[in-house]
Amino acid sequence: MDKKYDYLLVGAGLFNGVISYYARKAGKSCLVVDKRPELGGNVYCEEIEGINVHKYGAHIFHTNDRKIWDFVNSLGECNRYTNSPIANYKGEIYNLPFNMNTFNRMWGVITPDEARAKIESQRASIKGEPKNLEEQAISLVGEDIYRKLIKGYTEKQWGKDCKELPSFIIKRLPVRYYYDNNYFNDRYQGIPEGGYNVWINKLFEGADIRLNTNFLPHREELSKLCKNIIYTGPIDEYFDFSEGELEYRSLRFETELLDKADYQGNAVVNYTDRETPYTRIIEHKHFEFGKGDKTVITKEYPVDFEKGMEPYYPVNDQKNQEIYKRYKEKAEQMNKDRADGKPRVIFGGRLGAYQYYDMDKVIAAAFEFCEEEFK
Repeated sequence: MDKKYDYLLVGAGLFNGVISYYARKAGKSCLVVDKRPELGGNVYCEEIEGINVHKYGAHIFHTNDRKIWDFVNSLGECNRYTNSPIANYKGEIYNLPFNMNTFNRMWGVITPDEARAKIESQRASIKGEPKNLEEQAISLVGEDIYRKLIKGYTEKQWGKDCKELPSFIIKRLPVRYYYDNNYFNDRYQGIPEGGYNVWINKLFEGADIRLNTNFLPHREELSKLCKNIIYTGPIDEYFDFSEGELEYRSLRFETELLDKADYQGNAVVNYTDRETPYTRIIEHKHFEFGKGDKTVITKEYPVDFEKGMEPYYPVNDQKNQEIYKRYKEKAEQMNKDRADGKPRVIFGGRLGAYQYYDMDKVIAAAFEFCEEEFK
């Protein structure tokens, strides 16, 4: 039987969005399926009282790649938003990333030399190679910053004591000996005016869409419709967990509409003490410099991942990387062994590649695929 579509795109996030966009330009047909009720994956925005709410967590676009920056702005122009989060430690406010404003608030130091001397004196307690995340953090930024701004936040994020976490999680921490609250070092950053749905709608324009559709229970019938499958769901789930379950951390969101113009004066406030159960509060209107007399906030709670939850953060330790490697080899072998008429299956995106991708890196990976596929 003739295949109706050139590509079945499983998952409606940025990776498949870029492929859909370039497939259409190449004259190819796409069917997009996603188990959620909306397009966009984790960048989907829900409008509440005229505010674009980042429903699945805050997304701030940033890149050093001019080609990617020009591409996303061709979909919808970015504003001038600059990510400058603050940390709230038991009512004490600190600027992030760690810079001279942070050091002045922490110790009263004014010059870079004073800040360096303070950190150097506090790093001396760690001898030899750091054995865990706690020792790694202290060796980089000293005791005070670790205790107030890293320890509690990190333990909430990963659900473990910092002494139980591997040091590689924070091999580097941004430390700036100058006064600059811009979180990212990338040349370009911003939020699309009108929210990420502006980009998503352009990316998937012309494709056939089936939402509220879980691919795996229907893989046989859906696979008959297409020549190729681009799968961006969890790779272990695709193979029925035959090589073991990959580990993730998940998130729970509590979103509130408040009858006030401004709740916290900033888009992102991290709560770095261990006792506050959430890691941060997002105030969405600040992403697009919103006015108006109402605001929407979201409290973000890290949780242990269980089946049925959204997997957000891969646990990229050695054990999980070995499991993923076996799945990757299985995927390669499956494509080599496929019978005539059976679609090729490409695994990509955050879950298909078991990687925590920034948005620009997802787009770069999709570019790489498209340049080879549609040349």
